[in-house]
Amino acid sequence: MFALKGFWSSERGNIAMTTAIAMLPMIIGVAGAIDLFGTSRDAAQLQNSLDAAGLAVGTKFSPDMAAGDVQQLGLQFFAANLSAADPQEYSGSVSAFSATASGSPSAYFVSLSSSISHQSFIADSAPWPAYRSTLVKIKPGAQACVLALDPHASAAVNLQGSTNVSMDSCVIASNSDASDSVNRGGSALVSAGCVSTVGGTSGLLPPGASLACGTPHEHRYASFDPLADVIPPPYTLCLPVPNGKTYTLSPGTYCDKTLSGDITLDPGVYIMRGTTIKPGGNGSLTGQGVTIFLMESAQIYINANEKVNLSPPASGPYAGITIFQDHGNTSALTLNGGANSVLSGFIYAPDAPISYAGNSDMSAQGDCLRLVGNTVQMTGNSSVTSDCAAALGNRAMYADRMITLVK
Repeated sequence: MFALKGFWSSERGNIAMTTAIAMLPMIIGVAGAIDLFGTSRDAAQLQNSLDAAGLAVGTKFSPDMAAGDVQQLGLQFFAANLSAADPQEYSGSVSAFSATASGSPSAYFVSLSSSISHQSFIADSAPWPAYRSTLVKIKPGAQACVLALDPHASAAVNLQGSTNVSMDSCVIASNSDASDSVNRGGSALVSAGCVSTVGGTSGLLPPGASLACGTPHEHRYASFDPLADVIPPPYTLCLPVPNGKTYTLSPGTYCDKTLSGDITLDPGVYIMRGTTIKPGGNGSLTGQGVTIFLMESAQIYINANEKVNLSPPASGPYAGITIFQDHGNTSALTLNGGANSVLSGFIYAPDAPISYAGNSDMSAQGDCLRLVGNTVQMTGNSSVTSDCAAALGNRAMYADRMITLVK
């Protein structure tokens, strides 16, 4: 007790206590500065990881992705970037991650956000939180007329034989990463606005190829599937097919038949379930303002001595779409129409090869043709118009994509 009283009465003890009390705000201030610095550093790393993840999502994003798929893809890239920075330091400190997508074909936006908590320098004190977000804009490139969707196929777009393909200011695009993603061979001639591929190209040098852009654009981002969000109509009762070799069909569902002869389709929507359209001989397939859905392995086979004359509806939910082969249908789509054949609109077979042999007549004749297949082979002469949005119900197809950080 005497020693304690001596301490309080000691001048030295008073100075020590006063100094300790005076230093307390300084210690708190230093601790706060350390926490502020650490939080700022963590927030900067969080922002960098969100930015990098947003740009990576932009390269893989597809308009038909479900919200859960966007979230999962964003989280995958975000976690990889954060882990690369310091997997131990940031483990358990990050929360509330979100990745969403919005927009329209003219521009899509991917938004990512998350929070991070920096542990306080002072024990048992509340952690310091920081919230960061990023916004990435995905804008399509130039108008495209031909697109192959297969991610790895060799010669995914193949221009062969004596074909002469002329695409006024339009782009030939391929999502394949093969070294010959777009291939020109034989005596084929091609003139186009450009060629854009995820991989490389082969045979696209003068005089065989004339590109307004000069040289092909290789190793670019994948192009959007222009009809990824289109949902086929529900099935209706299977309609009968008239007897004979010349007949007219009404819109509706047709099942498990082989349609041959001279076939005329009234304007409207047709659902073919397991049906094969094969005119045969000198047969024909004619329909103005029609959309044909090829479901359950249904297919169209037009040979060189047969005639095809098809155009899409100008309005309605399937405006601009002439042939739509359902996802999962791998039946080859063969369009090798003979003299006086005319074909326009979107020809779409995302999981199947398209074989298109145009000639001086089967050339879209100033109309608008869009070929979208798993792979596309062109072996005849064709002339394809570039700006077709108005004619195809405001549907458009673009090559490549531009990805930028908005904030």
